Amino acid sequence: MTRLPAARAMAWVGGLAVVMALAACSGTELEAGAGLSCLDDSRECIDRRTDALKRLLADPGHTWVRQPATPAAYVSGVRLFAYKGRKQSLSCEDLAHGRREADAAPQVLSGAALSGLAPAQVSRSRMLAAEVSKELLAEQRKRCKV
Repeated sequence: MTRLPAARAMAWVGGLAVVMALAACSGTELEAGAGLSCLDDSRECIDRRTDALKRLLADPGHTWVRQPATPAAYVSGVRLFAYKGRKQSLSCEDLAHGRREADAAPQVLSGAALSGLAPAQVSRSRMLAAEVSKELLAEQRKRCKV
């Protein structure tokens, strides 16, 4: 198993954040499944994750929120970044669903289905899930009865 240096991992996360901001203007349909399971740092996988994130962010009905998430979807970061990017436009019900999902991610990420992943990948995913949960809770407290 290889570990990414901290600077490279932060660049990956930062790159997704930039893509997330740019993707808000995209108008593509929701067909993000392929990018959710691509987990390495090859150019192809990065492009697939970027495309998947753009599609989730462009979905005006947020239909992805109700679709089941896989452990790979958390490790790729795509779903969690989509929650971060759309938190202000999600309904109170979707915010609650997203928060439950983010809170459950660490347990999902401790399953046996992740045997081929580097510990750093799982750790980053858990940290991102905790961050997303806090952000969704803050948004809920602003707009919803919590």
